[in-house]
Amino acid sequence: MLTIPWGEEDRFQGIIDLLTMKALKWREETLGLVFDEVEIPPDLQAAAAKAREDLVEALAEVDDEVMEVYLAERPLSSEELKAGLHRATVALKGVPTYCGSALRNKGVQPLLDGINSFLPNPTEVPAIVGQHPKTGAEEARPARDDGPLAALAFKIMVDQSQRLTYVRLYSGTLKSGQEVYNPLKGVSEKVARILRMHANKREPLEEAHAGSIVALLGLKTTTTGDTLCSRDKPIVLEPISSYVTVISLAIEPLTRDDQEKLGPALARVSEEDPSLSITTDEDTGQTLLSGMGELHLEVIQHRLEREFHAHLRAGRPQVVYRETIAAAAEETGTFDRELAGKHHFAEVRLSLSPRPRGSGNSFRSLLPEEHPAQNFVPIIRQAVQEALEGGVVYGHPAVDLAVALTAATAKEGVSSEMAFRIAAMTALKQAFSQAQPQLLEPIMKVEIIAPEEFTGEVMGDFASRKGKVEQLLAKGPVRLITGTAPLAEMFGYATSLRSLTQGRGTFTLQFDHYGFVERREERS
Repeated sequence: MLTIPWGEEDRFQGIIDLLTMKALKWREETLGLVFDEVEIPPDLQAAAAKAREDLVEALAEVDDEVMEVYLAERPLSSEELKAGLHRATVALKGVPTYCGSALRNKGVQPLLDGINSFLPNPTEVPAIVGQHPKTGAEEARPARDDGPLAALAFKIMVDQSQRLTYVRLYSGTLKSGQEVYNPLKGVSEKVARILRMHANKREPLEEAHAGSIVALLGLKTTTTGDTLCSRDKPIVLEPISSYVTVISLAIEPLTRDDQEKLGPALARVSEEDPSLSITTDEDTGQTLLSGMGELHLEVIQHRLEREFHAHLRAGRPQVVYRETIAAAAEETGTFDRELAGKHHFAEVRLSLSPRPRGSGNSFRSLLPEEHPAQNFVPIIRQAVQEALEGGVVYGHPAVDLAVALTAATAKEGVSSEMAFRIAAMTALKQAFSQAQPQLLEPIMKVEIIAPEEFTGEVMGDFASRKGKVEQLLAKGPVRLITGTAPLAEMFGYATSLRSLTQGRGTFTLQFDHYGFVERREERS
């Protein structure tokens, strides 16, 4: 603890800085902007001295240089303490903590000073490692200005009708007007301007150096997670992975004016947020927003109305289900019909088998190269993919199954692409129905923090939602409950948890995996 509070609750005035042994008092009328450095009040001097002694003892346990001074019983200066704290933080042996109040922004400045003083700078962390886009060989990029350019685009934002690409430079120097190469998309783009962002203020820069975080203007095709480098020294850094969408919401504009605004607005928010998916239901024509949870979609709705003035009508959130199979099956689909005066014929035999969860779908053809139907294999493959994406039995995308084309019959002059497409879809549907089709639902990883006295009620409610507790840990006066639960059972859980814990409980949800639905009628 590097600071201790000066007062508490409505009497909180400021903090005591244990490094300088000074008191910082914030002026109420400035909302945390201005503070005065004064002497420590007499009634807090003993507590401050004890807290500083505890700080030195704790630091001496994890830092040898501080330990030597401590054992020599020589007083440590503020600079020696700062140096020791920096070493301990970089070595992950300690975490500096500060006190403050978010209500009046008291304590913000010392915290920011601590971030600057104690967290590692780019040269104190291991070199970033990426892969060569062609060979796949690992390459390191130390944080050096004279090294080859390596930067990661981590955020896209449209501000004042300008597209800003936020990047973190790991190596090299980036100059305004310089051409950069995007190895993931195989294109080169020119950086028009480099900006250092200060909240809502912009500072133009002629160049940015290794370790910098800047915003770039002029990049059109770069998206979140893309690597920027030089063409002669290409590298692909680890991309930013987005979470799986597990919940959908149908939206529609209220007026014709809102309809005109909605398209561009959705394009912008989806570009900024890669974890958001926007699709159109072909059966109903509805626009579907898919995201990571109720709160995620609620924030997107508010943004559309507040920033783009697109007023919407939204339906109830719906869980994103999947379907799969539990057994293997093989069936034949035949199309033999006369349409518009012309005879069409095709026969396709498909074999289906389940794959491990999360491994995706696969398709392979077992037909020999000289088979008469070999030219129709791409059409069969496309038909299978379209059928799996659209849902075979329940209308949800099918996942984690292997499809093999085992046989096909073509007749010269009467076999057509349309016939093979319909025959393939028929064979797939028949085989899927015989392979023990199963419905999958998103299972969420749940972490609940609740006061100890409410643990029983919280765990009982969690169990009633088909939740499975994996771990219960004591964290001082609270309990941390971790487990899994179906997303469909967690709707409205925030309200329920607040009611059970007198508003003191919190929880987080994150997608974990897809699991079998025992009885589909319970979720429909």
